[in-house]
Amino acid sequence: MSFWEYLGNRQAQLLADSFQHASAVFQCVVAATVIGVLLGVLTYRSEWAGNLTTAATATIMTVPSLALIGLLIPLVGLGVAPTVVALILYGLLPIVRNAIVGLRGVDPTLVDAARGIGMSRTRQLLKVELPLAWPPILTGIRVATQMLMGIAAIAAFASGPGLGNLIFRGVAGQGSANAINQVLAGTLGIVVLALLFDAAYVLVGRLTIPRGIRA
Repeated sequence: MSFWEYLGNRQAQLLADSFQHASAVFQCVVAATVIGVLLGVLTYRSEWAGNLTTAATATIMTVPSLALIGLLIPLVGLGVAPTVVALILYGLLPIVRNAIVGLRGVDPTLVDAARGIGMSRTRQLLKVELPLAWPPILTGIRVATQMLMGIAAIAAFASGPGLGNLIFRGVAGQGSANAINQVLAGTLGIVVLALLFDAAYVLVGRLTIPRGIRA
């Protein structure tokens, strides 16, 4: 069976796996963004706190994804749970780091001006600092998404959802008729999803970042 025949015969299953893969990554990126930006907001004013937070999230990245998922299985079981926890943890570093860098890079005179017109600390953060820090934060989210697209494939080791199941079945069935087709379909599916997500982030950037800031 050729690769194109395989795609035609497995179209429904491939679409379902692709949707599960994209959904898992999207939801985990959203959770990692909320946690990462919150950590950045809490620590960016303190040099040691910011460095400690960045170092802690960087340490997570040193743990091989297969090992981390294996360690999570006894704690949360098989399936979606270890996938979600692992992806959120891996997605934190670029978002936390860029949130801290972006918030520290805001012009202090703008913050002083906001304070001078009577803005509270919370309003300064929401109306001035976070909007100006949004471009680097968005870049961190893009990087995290690309990373998680590949890492999510490892979730098949723990019976997780997504295109990784195709790759694992193909690798395990080397020598069978469709082994190469399975690996190729899973890999290309992840690449296509990554490109679609990145294109979506480019559009989000154009819609949410003023032209002056982009320039």
